[in-house]
Amino acid sequence: MSRYARQISLADVGTNGQTQLEKAHILVVGAGGLGSAALPYLVGAGLGRLTLVDGDKVSLSNLHRQVLYKEADINKAKVECALGHLHGINKHAVIETHNFHLTPKNVAQMCNKVDVVLDCADNFAVSYTLSDYCLSNSIPLVSASALGFTGYIGGFCHQSPSLRAVFPELPEHAPNCSSAGVMGPVVGTLGCMQAQFALNILLKLQPSPLGQLLNIDLRNLTQTSFRFDDAPEPNIDDSLRFVDASDINQEDWVVDLRTHSNNISAKGIDTKPKVHYATLDDFAQHKLSPKTKQHAIIACKTGLTAWRAARMLQQYWQGNISLVAMGEAPLNGPKH
Repeated sequence: MSRYARQISLADVGTNGQTQLEKAHILVVGAGGLGSAALPYLVGAGLGRLTLVDGDKVSLSNLHRQVLYKEADINKAKVECALGHLHGINKHAVIETHNFHLTPKNVAQMCNKVDVVLDCADNFAVSYTLSDYCLSNSIPLVSASALGFTGYIGGFCHQSPSLRAVFPELPEHAPNCSSAGVMGPVVGTLGCMQAQFALNILLKLQPSPLGQLLNIDLRNLTQTSFRFDDAPEPNIDDSLRFVDASDINQEDWVVDLRTHSNNISAKGIDTKPKVHYATLDDFAQHKLSPKTKQHAIIACKTGLTAWRAARMLQQYWQGNISLVAMGEAPLNGPKH
């Protein structure tokens, strides 16, 4: 009996549908909690080709929700561990791994010739970067996010509105899994649903997951959903875009909002050329701003604080603003 017999026996799949899956190529960005749940089901379904992007290593605190990994995997690259475990599920799976984070610099290369993108990174900058690229190149995007007992999953782009159309603004305050915590089954549920959304898209099932958003609350055991097929795209002039740190030019006005005690002062200008170190108060109270025609680059760890600073800057300065999500990496100023 074929390993896919129980799947092929479904009227919505059949041999033709299985053939479609075997021809498909999916990009999965993020091998954490969401990816750990989605990846085994994609490989188990007989997906033709899978590309996996993640630059993190397995840590002990990951294991309660990232069930693809074992204690023996701690301190090893997630993509390398995932590759071994996934081949244990399906030795015929064609899997390409990249041990780095997705950025505005490499998004085009990673999305090249893929049929569906799964955003499993649960990261503001990555989600908006993927959405912008997928919208411009008509690629279906399945994105999800989890926090505490709640989360959402949505199908975006291709012939449907983008993530920005549904979430044009980032929240004022956005705790993450590290600061606020998350239940493992919540992440697993959403990751499994991402895999099903992707398979439904490839099988062209109706109603399409594209244009659909589903919210779950597993604390209260409820869910809600709605379609956003007619949601308008935000004005491109008002949209804040993420760029790569390597795109910074000597002429740009660069602000880093992170405060690391070892090399960053709360205010003022650091000794490194053309990198200003500031806080949100510098924008709110002192109206910190560049020269009239300069390109403003605002950096922070995740992109959230930079987004808030950019919105403040737009209230009193009109010009081109871009954002950089730096994580913990140093911002050493313009490279060219």
